[in-house]
Amino acid sequence: MDPKGYWVGFTLVKGIGAVRIRALIKYFGNLETAWKANLQDLLKAGMSQKVAESILHTRASVDLSEILEQMIRDGISILTWEDPGYPKYLKEINQPPPVLYIRGEILPDDDLAVAVVGTRRITSYGRQVAEELGSYLARNGITMVSGMARGVDAVTHEAVLRANGRTLAVLGSGVDVIYPPEYHKLAMRIIKQGALLSDYPPGTQPEAGNFPPRNRIISGLVRVVIVVEAGETSGALITASFAADQGRDVLAVPGNIYAPQSKGTNYLLQQGAKPLLCFEDVLETLNIDRVVAHRQARAILPGNPTEANILGVLSAEPIHIDEICSLTGLSIEEVSATLTIMELKGMVRQMGGMNYTIAREIPGLYEVDLE
Repeated sequence: MDPKGYWVGFTLVKGIGAVRIRALIKYFGNLETAWKANLQDLLKAGMSQKVAESILHTRASVDLSEILEQMIRDGISILTWEDPGYPKYLKEINQPPPVLYIRGEILPDDDLAVAVVGTRRITSYGRQVAEELGSYLARNGITMVSGMARGVDAVTHEAVLRANGRTLAVLGSGVDVIYPPEYHKLAMRIIKQGALLSDYPPGTQPEAGNFPPRNRIISGLVRVVIVVEAGETSGALITASFAADQGRDVLAVPGNIYAPQSKGTNYLLQQGAKPLLCFEDVLETLNIDRVVAHRQARAILPGNPTEANILGVLSAEPIHIDEICSLTGLSIEEVSATLTIMELKGMVRQMGGMNYTIAREIPGLYEVDLE
């Protein structure tokens, strides 16, 4: 069985979270051994009697292989702490979720992301801001993260999708349980242009207690949290609080002092949040110039050893493909196929007659922090 199945198994156990997962891995070395352990060994690993018995009960009542097969049928993938594709910024927070369930795809460029959150009781002013903000983020290649709730969340997701941008929705249920139910079509579109994700296993229903922890993931995925409208008890304020604890920037849209939907955002401004006075404030907060340099550098860096080998023999002077084969020791078929890919990526240029050069040089390429 895929070792990830054991990660899935432990997410099904009540009372098991990030702290206990770390304890189990530390004691047993891996979760497969921990899953197969007896009661005494689980107790020695630091589990309480109740949690240890819960592990044994869950193990006896589920078929992990069948669960994994059903997830494949439903188009659900998972990422764990051990996967290189686990979101970079989320991994940096205190006690990140051990497992993320995903429908869709999370890309490296989604590291450049902001969260947009707010009230379900959106006003016409809030709707205008959310729609224009979503479109602006999409046009600038910034992934938008939210919770697919009614109001600000859904309006901004829709705006990003209309502008052909990327968006991630973090659910307070399993990724196979769409809530609110009227957003099924919206969810399917998000899957195509981003992803639905959750740390709750498939089949989990949307209970009230699931949403505050969900908000912690929303803020953890991003570098900036933008609160468009929020009442005094809005869940968006919980997200903003998590963001502040995680060292994220918080931007708030100023609002009418008489409007209930602006009391939360105006409170955040009073407490030191940065006002969002124009959409360019987002780019300034993200230090977008450095992000562009980062992306340019990543685009031209070799993606595998073959590309690196070929790039190493190229220069600004044209060189024939036969000489490239001779210098690299690669076959003509391999060199030809790789050069075609490198040309599409903008790494090399064909000068005619099967002669190639490096396409361009990026100033400061090796000085850009790619971490």
